[in-house]
Amino acid sequence: MLPFVLFLTSLMTFQDAPRTPPAPAGVIVAAHSDKDWLPAADPSAPQWAGTSGVQATLDFFGKPVPLAPTEFRARWTGNNLYLLFICPYRTLYLKPDPVTDAKTNKLWDWDVAEAFIGTDFQKIGRYKEFEVSPRGEFVDLDINRDDKKAELGLAWDSGFKVSAKIDTDRKIWYGEMRIPFASLGVNVPKPGDQFRAGLYRIEGGEPNRIYVTWQPTGIKSFHQPAAFGRLVLK
Repeated sequence: MLPFVLFLTSLMTFQDAPRTPPAPAGVIVAAHSDKDWLPAADPSAPQWAGTSGVQATLDFFGKPVPLAPTEFRARWTGNNLYLLFICPYRTLYLKPDPVTDAKTNKLWDWDVAEAFIGTDFQKIGRYKEFEVSPRGEFVDLDINRDDKKAELGLAWDSGFKVSAKIDTDRKIWYGEMRIPFASLGVNVPKPGDQFRAGLYRIEGGEPNRIYVTWQPTGIKSFHQPAAFGRLVLK
């Protein structure tokens, strides 16, 4: 009986996100949790129970991609923003000799999931880029398309954490990010706060790469901040 009680307690610890109706187009809603956790890239974990995410099925120009829908989910605490990526795949295109304890420059040349997060709705060319690969490689960058001289690029360090795992039987890979709000310039996040968000995924090598967008950009690049959606804290 005791193990069962402990299991129920663990489920209640995170104040599971309420099951909410789908968000309006172009909006992903992040439900609040009182407790932080280490990323585990597990959509069945208690902290992700009941969360409703958004799906991505289109390329840069709004045409369907030949992949099952990619799903993005979000949660938040007083300290961190959490993102979960659920990525059905046909084949895996992985970097040889992965490094998971330091940044991997040009990680975007391989299979990857990406999040671009901006907090300034007036200077939309300023945002942060976060990436995770199926094997847990990562990179984060400071982007400033309005003033390249002020851009820190790869030298920036957000302190974000990632986790990833590959389910070869189901042909799905999972990635999770924990992004400190402080790295986004947000000291006290609160319900109702909104951020500019681009959520993306890449699969395969050239010339047959597949680029998946939550909000199509209209150009052959993810770096089109005018096309970002919104992430809303609930």
